[in-house]
Amino acid sequence: MPLECPVRGCGEPLAWEAKRCVCPNGHAFDVARSGYVNLLSPGDKRSRSPGDSKETVLARGRLLERGFGAHLLEALSTMVASRVAVTGTVALDVGCGDGYHLSALADRFALTGYGADLSTAAIAAAARRTTAIRWIAANADRRLPFSDDAFDWILSITSRKNASDLGRLLAPTGRLLVAVPGCDDLAELRAAVLGRADARDRVSRTEEIFAGRFVLEERAEARTTFRADALALGDLLATTYRGARRSAAARIAALGDMDITISADVMCFRRA
Repeated sequence: MPLECPVRGCGEPLAWEAKRCVCPNGHAFDVARSGYVNLLSPGDKRSRSPGDSKETVLARGRLLERGFGAHLLEALSTMVASRVAVTGTVALDVGCGDGYHLSALADRFALTGYGADLSTAAIAAAARRTTAIRWIAANADRRLPFSDDAFDWILSITSRKNASDLGRLLAPTGRLLVAVPGCDDLAELRAAVLGRADARDRVSRTEEIFAGRFVLEERAEARTTFRADALALGDLLATTYRGARRSAAARIAALGDMDITISADVMCFRRA
């Protein structure tokens, strides 16, 4: 078990029991009814409910159920399939959301999975998805409560990129899979709501973040077109936070069914 006690000055291994996680120093953390453990400390929170809200988690879940994430999952699966025999089988998803990608990959490749997310609404949804994975509420901007070199695979799917901590957690022969929105991701929706759809290159910035600690080994593009009806458009706006912009309210109200590009750049890194 790669879990470590998050209590300051402790860091002892945490044993996951039926109803709690406990370390040799007696620090204990309850396993929630849904099956996750909250290891957030007061200093990890900038609000009472940090991370994605329950409404956002539900909206994203509905999109995934309709196949919104299938193209990205296939790109990730291709990268794992070509390396899993020599890399290993212990995986961490940082910013795992409701666990869609990690649970699918763990099932397909017999991975031992750990998922971490700042949002307790998201991590509770992940725990309801499957109990075969250890789900942890934790802050990826800080030191995650896992031991050094613990993971053969680390996933960061449109999530936080704490390069120093990810470098600490990744095993010497491990691989880091990072996905960022493509330059034309949701371009049609951005144009309709914001009046423009500027191309956004996030790949170069990602390489800069990981420079010195990681080396880019492979890059792939995952792209598809999604026919979005009113429900899907509402969910997309909820998950991208654009639905709350008052200046765009009239444009949002006028939206009809449309074809929307969904794209992501997927990068596989190894340790430098």
